[in-house]
Amino acid sequence: MAGTREVIVRAATKLFARHGFDAVSVRSVAEAAGVDVATVHHHAGSKAALYQACFAAVFEAERSALEPVIKGAYDMQGLHRVLDAFVDFLQERPETTGLWLRRWLDPDRHAGVDERYSAPLYEQVQAVLAAAHRAGVLHEPQPHLAVRSLIWAVHAHTVTALHDEVTEDSRFALRAFVHRWLDRMYGQP
Repeated sequence: MAGTREVIVRAATKLFARHGFDAVSVRSVAEAAGVDVATVHHHAGSKAALYQACFAAVFEAERSALEPVIKGAYDMQGLHRVLDAFVDFLQERPETTGLWLRRWLDPDRHAGVDERYSAPLYEQVQAVLAAAHRAGVLHEPQPHLAVRSLIWAVHAHTVTALHDEVTEDSRFALRAFVHRWLDRMYGQP
């Protein structure tokens, strides 16, 4: 059973993802979590601290989903597993995309969020792509561009999951698309 803090952070994440930081009040988070405002403050602190906690929770969940497959991504099959894990994660947690998209509408605010909650995973995948390039598995002299391009292509497709039900067909279709994209972009000539 989820603890009170976890329930509050989940409710806040969904609200921030849908409405953005400014449009969400601590009172609306309390109502969505089924607690009072004092309980939100007790478990999460200020609204800004709660916002940071949302990113921390999303990052930890994404890290848990991706790190095991990133470590084994030495060939195209391994890279496919990374993509599958990423697609599955975003389709199971579509609020992640909304949270990041809303955050980037105000890029100068909430300093450090990107560095703490996106850069570490980006850097791990970039390192895998660079190693695969050096090994001749794929050809990508600029892995930082590939990572960001593919990540945001997948995010764009998962935006609809904020409003539509994710089905096995939609999950399979997106997986098939990213596999084709990877194979065509980086498959051996």
